[in-house]
Amino acid sequence: MARPTKKKRICTLPRVREFIPGDNSTDMPEVLMPLEEYETVRLMDYNGLTQQECSQQMNVARTTVQALYSAARKRMAACLVEGRPLKIVGGEYALCKEEIPCCHAHRNNHQCPFTRKGSINMKLAVTYSDGQIFQHFGKTSEFKIYDIEDNKVISSQVVGTNGQGHGALAGILQGYHIDTLICGGIGGGAKNALANAGIRLYGGVQGSADEAVEALLAGRLSYDPAVHCDHHGHGGGHTCGDHGCH
Repeated sequence: MARPTKKKRICTLPRVREFIPGDNSTDMPEVLMPLEEYETVRLMDYNGLTQQECSQQMNVARTTVQALYSAARKRMAACLVEGRPLKIVGGEYALCKEEIPCCHAHRNNHQCPFTRKGSINMKLAVTYSDGQIFQHFGKTSEFKIYDIEDNKVISSQVVGTNGQGHGALAGILQGYHIDTLICGGIGGGAKNALANAGIRLYGGVQGSADEAVEALLAGRLSYDPAVHCDHHGHGGGHTCGDHGCH
């Protein structure tokens, strides 16, 4: 008797399952991506999990995650290079039955607070310079820190970084018990340091620091989940209230 296929745990279904080239081409065959392949891209590329964390989240072996992720990347490459439509369909999966998306313990530090029930409490930092969001995380000389209780800012202060930069800044934020960061551009190494410290990241944000915090609390902060290190940032890539910030 054949061994039954182990179903992969999917945390949440995609909001959009079909993507069509901008020229509305219909003569190219569709690329079909199973949901479990999509989930590896969502967890690792979008949410920044490691392969090990992704395998634990999906309740499968790490080698399975590697195979799924590799297949997903090849399908996406075919769509980009050949201009083919992409459709996310089917697969061998079981939808997570928890009430809150991304329920696994490894996901708690990455989960958007605005998907949780009840009031929002957090300790939030913003890369800071003269009232504005400083646009290069690794070179920021100040953070503005906000204490938030019941969805409201109850206090704030500006603190210096003592000339430290890049990876060391995650340690400074940990020292202030920060759990959320708003910034402009940020490099991959600093992203990993923040993820390891359990700090949620909202990058690619520009403008007033105070206004960005207000927008975050209102669920309408425009940010870029794929932000990279750039002195000018990338605002406008995503809005916090659009689909639950998974």
